[in-house]
Amino acid sequence: MTSKREPLLEQIQYNRRNQKAAMHSLRFLSAGALVSNRELIKGNIGSVAHNLFPLLFKASYLQEQGEVLHDLVANWPLKELNIGKLLGKTTDHQEDISSRACSVCLTSCLTGLRDYVLNCTSPYAKRLKLVDLTGLKDVEVQLCNCRKTMGRWARTELLSKICYDLLVEMQRLQFNPDVFEISVDVLTDVFVTERSYELVVQALLMRCHCPLKIRCASFRVDNLALRKLFYIIKLTDPSLLLKFEIVHNVRLEMEHLHMLFNNVHFPQLTSLTLPARTFDVRRFTPEDEAILVGIGEKLSQMTQLTELSLAFSTLTGRIRKLLSPLKTPLKVLDVSNCSLNHVDMAYLANSLHSSSLEVLDISGHDVGDLYPSTFFKLLNRSSYTLKNLVLEECNIQDTHINMLILGLVPCRKLEELKFLGNPLSSRSLKCLFNIFIDFPRLRYIEFPVPRDCYANDISYPIGEADLSKFDHQKYERIAEELNMILLQAKREDIKASTPIFGGYDAAIQETGNELGATLLKSFRDALESFNKALQEMN
Repeated sequence: MTSKREPLLEQIQYNRRNQKAAMHSLRFLSAGALVSNRELIKGNIGSVAHNLFPLLFKASYLQEQGEVLHDLVANWPLKELNIGKLLGKTTDHQEDISSRACSVCLTSCLTGLRDYVLNCTSPYAKRLKLVDLTGLKDVEVQLCNCRKTMGRWARTELLSKICYDLLVEMQRLQFNPDVFEISVDVLTDVFVTERSYELVVQALLMRCHCPLKIRCASFRVDNLALRKLFYIIKLTDPSLLLKFEIVHNVRLEMEHLHMLFNNVHFPQLTSLTLPARTFDVRRFTPEDEAILVGIGEKLSQMTQLTELSLAFSTLTGRIRKLLSPLKTPLKVLDVSNCSLNHVDMAYLANSLHSSSLEVLDISGHDVGDLYPSTFFKLLNRSSYTLKNLVLEECNIQDTHINMLILGLVPCRKLEELKFLGNPLSSRSLKCLFNIFIDFPRLRYIEFPVPRDCYANDISYPIGEADLSKFDHQKYERIAEELNMILLQAKREDIKASTPIFGGYDAAIQETGNELGATLLKSFRDALESFNKALQEMN
């Protein structure tokens, strides 16, 4: 006998198909059918109207038709190829697929770009002047069928290799001299490590001779010696750089940063991230105080700077010297684990930055006990602009809940709140979640494992070895109750989770093996040095 649920199920599936189809215009559906036949496209690409190329590009990308993508890019008839815009929402296809950093598709696009230069077509037909790769988003879950991603590091490596190989090929073969007149700027986010350094340097050095000219919108360096950092940053054309990240395993200290700023200027820089322990006031000398003031003055010359990350530097009592020279208020500030004292917090609460902050990370500071009034004032001053607040391992306990709620309530524009690692009970978390439902723009919460899920003798902050030693069944019950609060308030739009080992980082995910190998080498070198010292003592 046929189940009564089957017609209902069929109706639901039919509605879903119609909703999905409604997002696609008839033009896009036709384009999808066309690109599914690669031979047809290849044989007739010269007859395709120029204004249809963007439509065919997105349809091909969605189907992962690598060969068709290659042919489209190799014959691109327009002045600009902006991948972020092409994959974003369009009138013909409402879905934004710019988070699909699909390896198959991006490899096809970049090799197609190489063949665009090598194609022996009329130079009159070659109108392309700008390729923009910066709109791609690297996310944890890839929806493409191949499940193989090409992150920022891999895109940098492949683009550099293509630029180098292109010059070699142009020297080897006989070409029409008009080919050497082609000049295409390729705007991209450059990500360099020790492993890719030589290849990227080659591409940047030969940029003036190559038809494809790498232009850096942002530059991230990871696991690189200082002398190499100083050399390659000059090759990126720092006068045009917007974002500069110096991260893991780069031993940049304050005097090195001062030297860098004295020799390289960043007039357009909007975002700066410095590695851990760049500053350490515990070993400051009078000369170091002067250097710190000098760095503050250099930062003030970066008139476009609105984002600054100083995480894991020790800046006790010195944050004013560094930030007060800035003439432009910061929108993003990361001072997590910087050992700030009451004077620092008072400066932040009263500074010109506080009323402009959109993202604030003050993790690792005991905000409830050390400076409750100034922390409350900082939240109140930033409440009109604050969108993202991070308070991880701030020793926020049940006794601080009322203070925290009073501080958060004015922040009506808050979109993300992360407060992992705080010793809060399930009861306090439920109180907070009942407040969160009234935040109209809130979309993401990271909350800690409740204190009552751990053993009584556990101490905070919890070491990495003990993070996962909690009652998982009890946690699941509490998490379900917290999510039920959101559901009953019809706030399914809020996602709440507990990533106990931290959130997803695309860059670390991509280069984790290299970073791990470097750390092992450093550990081995340290053991060898220790062993040698013991032998000399004997």
